[in-house]
Amino acid sequence: MYRIRPARLAGLLLSTALAAGGLTGCSYLSPFTSCEGTGSRAEGLESLAILDSRPAKATVPRGLEEVASGCVDDSGDAWLSAYRTYAFPGSRTEVLRYYRTAAEHDGWHWEQDPWQPHVPEETAGLCFTKGEDGEAMMLTVSFMTARDLEFEGYGPGPEFASGSAFRIEAGSEADGARTGCWD
Repeated sequence: MYRIRPARLAGLLLSTALAAGGLTGCSYLSPFTSCEGTGSRAEGLESLAILDSRPAKATVPRGLEEVASGCVDDSGDAWLSAYRTYAFPGSRTEVLRYYRTAAEHDGWHWEQDPWQPHVPEETAGLCFTKGEDGEAMMLTVSFMTARDLEFEGYGPGPEFASGSAFRIEAGSEADGARTGCWD
């Protein structure tokens, strides 16, 4: 009968877990599985100038004057985000054109969705990345309806009567690990 020594068994199990994690894209050794201790990184996201940058006719709705932020740690790794919501009386195309230029000037790199290349940006929104491993961030521009805002507990005011609402959001792994828009 063949016997595996306990030390060898532990090594085999650890090797299997690490290999499975690498194959699935999961990291079993991430030190940032909770939001604890992520305050300074969250503050960095909240202070990004791009969040305050907006097209000329965009307005800040009453009740949404501040940058909103949060941390979610229910998926195994902590994800930080900070965002602004704006009302805009113009077209979605104008919003997208503005943020493509503003983000590029701020060092962000646009990433096209490889899974849905034929979905127009006016529907899908935009996604950008910036920074190397340890400092990586993601930036999205997405469009919202009055119903989306109501779901979040905000009663859309008259500023949403014409045009649409959009959100610009910066996000990051708690440890700044490099992540792509479509990973």
